[in-house]
Amino acid sequence: MHRHGYKGRKFGRETDQRRALTRGLVCSLIEYQSITTTLARAKEIRRETEKLVSRAKKGGLSNRRLIASRLNSPETASLLVDVIAPQIKRDSGYLRIEHAGYRKGDNAEMGTISFVDDINLDVQPAAEAKEAKGAKGTKGSAVKSSDQKAKKEDK
Repeated sequence: MHRHGYKGRKFGRETDQRRALTRGLVCSLIEYQSITTTLARAKEIRRETEKLVSRAKKGGLSNRRLIASRLNSPETASLLVDVIAPQIKRDSGYLRIEHAGYRKGDNAEMGTISFVDDINLDVQPAAEAKEAKGAKGTKGSAVKSSDQKAKKEDK
């Protein structure tokens, strides 16, 4: 029997279990920027994560919704779209896998997967920055409008 046209690794799991495992690993990678797992899992989640990062870099509402549907939590999706994607400066090859030796229990080959670019999670997303500026502006405009009303009443 041939193996042509079959994509992805099965990990000896059912489809729903495999999908849950992949989503969990991708969410952990996005949240912590680096995780250590088996080499086969690292290679598999690299495929998924690179596609998600490419969509996040394009932006737009439909891409944001697709990313949120493929991750476990909306917070992770917004972290990817608002914080991580704007900091990545390359067009592809966002992740690297480094060999991390062998696991002690079953001698499985381990690997550390991480983003190539340095990512600062303390950066305030653009949407929150706009809201903060908007909140300051509304206070100022409210004060101005009340001052203008007071001046008109004085006249």
